[in-house]
Amino acid sequence: MTMSLPVGVSGQWTREWRRGEAGVLHSRGLPDPVIREVSILSVRNRAVVLGSAQRFDEVDLEAAAAAGVEIVQRRGGGGAVWLAPGEQLWLDVVVPTGDELWDADVGRAFLWLGDVWEAALADLGVKAVTHRRGLIRSPRSSSICFAGLGPGEIHVDGAKLVGMSQRRVRDASRFQCVVYDRFDPAPLVDVLAMEPDERPVAVGELLATCVGLQDVAPGTSLADLESAVLRRLS
Repeated sequence: MTMSLPVGVSGQWTREWRRGEAGVLHSRGLPDPVIREVSILSVRNRAVVLGSAQRFDEVDLEAAAAAGVEIVQRRGGGGAVWLAPGEQLWLDVVVPTGDELWDADVGRAFLWLGDVWEAALADLGVKAVTHRRGLIRSPRSSSICFAGLGPGEIHVDGAKLVGMSQRRVRDASRFQCVVYDRFDPAPLVDVLAMEPDERPVAVGELLATCVGLQDVAPGTSLADLESAVLRRLS
């Protein structure tokens, strides 16, 4: 599969690699001046990242503290996301307002980036699909990101592989993308505020509807996927 992207304001992407605490990485501002930028982000700690509309009481704060899990709130929407060192590929992508990749429609704005992920996965032999319709909700999708499927997100045979959120400000849109090496919802579910007997049910539901990279491309590393995405953004 081949794909060409429209040429934007600069026609180039600035790249950066950062490693740090989850809260610090999520508190970063936009590049100054605002340009096309892709950030490859690695966390030093385990963290639950809440969506902008979520409340901290959706987390069992005592359980999180006991497990050494940081609670962070991002500025983009959606449900909670689990981050841990070495367990996921996390990319932030900034598109300036007015760039040819920018779209005024909030849902449609994700689609070009979904196509990039789809093409990168195809380069690795994975037949993935960009979700191009409205948000598919589940009873847990308001609290857990991977429990739903939104525009631009990537699935393989209906199972979600790449999750995305978006923050829009006057000067730019920032897209945050996460794909897990091995999808394991238990650490996240263990620190969410829910009844003990509900936890295994939630884990089972998520395992039935989500996948990690090793499920669809055994032996392929997150570094391989990172390189494939960056090639598609070059």
